[in-house]
Amino acid sequence: MDWLTSFTMQALDVLSMVFVLVVGLVLLVIIILFFVDTNQSQSAIRRNFPVVGRFRDLFIRLGEFFRQYLFALDREELPFNRAEREWIYKSADGHDNTEPFGSTTSLTQAGTPIFVNAPFPPLEEHSTADHDAHIVEFGPQTPNPYRARSIVNVSGMSYGSLSKPAIQSLSRGAAAAGCWMNTGEGGLSPYHLEGGCDIIFQIGTAKYGVRDETGALSEEKLKEIATKPEVKMIELKLAQGAKPGKGGMLPGHKVTAEIAEIRGILPGQESISPNRHPEVSNVEELLDYIGHLRSVSELPVGIKAVVSSEGWLLDLGAAIHARGDNSAPDFITVDGGDGGTGAAPMPLMDNVGLPLREALPMVCDVLI
Repeated sequence: MDWLTSFTMQALDVLSMVFVLVVGLVLLVIIILFFVDTNQSQSAIRRNFPVVGRFRDLFIRLGEFFRQYLFALDREELPFNRAEREWIYKSADGHDNTEPFGSTTSLTQAGTPIFVNAPFPPLEEHSTADHDAHIVEFGPQTPNPYRARSIVNVSGMSYGSLSKPAIQSLSRGAAAAGCWMNTGEGGLSPYHLEGGCDIIFQIGTAKYGVRDETGALSEEKLKEIATKPEVKMIELKLAQGAKPGKGGMLPGHKVTAEIAEIRGILPGQESISPNRHPEVSNVEELLDYIGHLRSVSELPVGIKAVVSSEGWLLDLGAAIHARGDNSAPDFITVDGGDGGTGAAPMPLMDNVGLPLREALPMVCDVLI
């Protein structure tokens, strides 16, 4: 037992020295950080509260995770709450995604969308026969009208804003579901085409993918994209929910060689998107430009906009009545003013543009 006692004493001696060393190092680091914080001018918090002020940023970053997993209720997070995320996780993993004891969302809140159920829904054997009744034809006056069966589709999310695996997955999923996929304003990448789904090619204000060296529309590039069998329609983006009323800035460090080739810009250099299409300054020029894109692409052409008022929509309707129905856009995409995959200043996402629940009824009323 003497050897055990001796070993224990030696181990305690080593541990005590390690403890003293660690405490000494901690005190030394605190002293160094104290002098660093009191002699810097970048952070007022750290200057006024040396050392402990450093924990503020740490707690701010950790607070998001504590709220998400411990304190936030199932339905109170934005843009996606815990209940929605858990449903998606269960569905993706092939687990049971049914829920007992009724809905946990607020169904009495004003503006809550409710799908109207049919009193006599079709039986399963009737569903195939009635499928053609749901086809919507876009651009019947164009050389290549698009007949869409799908009600739910994939909205515009650019390659670059989303990763390669995300675009590949969405493309394959859209093909399996029989719906279309919008490219977003970042151009047509090989990954959009990989799944073989129907594609809506979006033209943003920077004309990514169909621009010339000056940033103007290249008719040759547009014709090239329009001839791809997967590309079914063209969408002219006037504004998007992420940055309504403002153009975008793509930082140079994000412009890889691949992104530059897809978008038609220089690698490693920042790219500025104007806040509107220079060719369009009123509804008359908008209809002219839609007609030009339609004649070049020979595809249906629609517009995408964040709606804040009905004045310009009424002017657009009056201009269409004066010109004839064939001058109208083949579809209108209404984007909510509450954000998207694109990054934007918070004041724009919070305060500019109506949310979809208010904008969509307004557009429908104008069209009717």
